[in-house]
Amino acid sequence: MTSTSDITPEPNPPLSDWELKSQTHAKLETEVFKQNKAALLNALALAGITAVIVSFDGYGDSGQIENVEVRIGDDEARMPAGTIEVGEALWGEVELKRSAVNISAAVESLAYDVLEQTHSGWEDNDGAYGDIVFDVAERTITLDYNERYTASENYTHTF
Repeated sequence: MTSTSDITPEPNPPLSDWELKSQTHAKLETEVFKQNKAALLNALALAGITAVIVSFDGYGDSGQIENVEVRIGDDEARMPAGTIEVGEALWGEVELKRSAVNISAAVESLAYDVLEQTHSGWEDNDGAYGDIVFDVAERTITLDYNERYTASENYTHTF
């Protein structure tokens, strides 16, 4: 009889080149999201913006941002002009690509990033809709997500 203490676990096989690139890319995406979020929320705070609400809708392999509402307290406001520096993780690269984008484009990009991180394919089939709220004071981005689906119920009756 062999005891379990006599069994030597097999070492983990080395990661493939693709797996290593995937791990590096995932780490960079996490890092760049935090940096882009901070840069955007800082720019919105400097402009006195308290919230940005992004409404999205999609189905049938197509989805888009339907509306962007900018708020200062309870009042509607305009999206601030100006640019911020954002990063982008490129596949196979270890350094972030940096560029200056206008604040409106940064809001849209982070909104799509949130959807991709949590519900990749949100626009496929019956799709989804909802709101993404950038709360500047709380420094949070909240996704209110509603997924559509087709249901079918079958009944068989034999008499």
